[in-house]
Amino acid sequence: MELKENILIVDDDIDLCTLLSEELIEIGYETDFVTSADDAIIYMQKNNVPELILLDLKMPGKDGFFVMEKIKELRLPTKIIVLTAYADIKSAMESTKLGAVDFVSKPYDLDELLISIRKVLNK
Repeated sequence: MELKENILIVDDDIDLCTLLSEELIEIGYETDFVTSADDAIIYMQKNNVPELILLDLKMPGKDGFFVMEKIKELRLPTKIIVLTAYADIKSAMESTKLGAVDFVSKPYDLDELLISIRKVLNK
């Protein structure tokens, strides 16, 4: 049996998490989601680190930058695609410094997101 790549969705919008998770499962990925930065860190400490994280930047409390800083600090072997409605040059530069490998704007286009996911996972 072929091993499926695991994707963790980190976004405070539960409806987006549910929909995106269902779409990715239908395509053949394994997914989980959490709705806060703290939950993302707890998830990675308790579970296997996912191959890819789809990460929102703006969340109540701690944000996506916090998650990226922790991943970098803990040297976790995961790739990050920032999925955000607030994409600007400063955020993109900071995210790249912290390890993000791509940016996808919300609302996302599933085909564009899949191209990004495949590109990142095949690197």
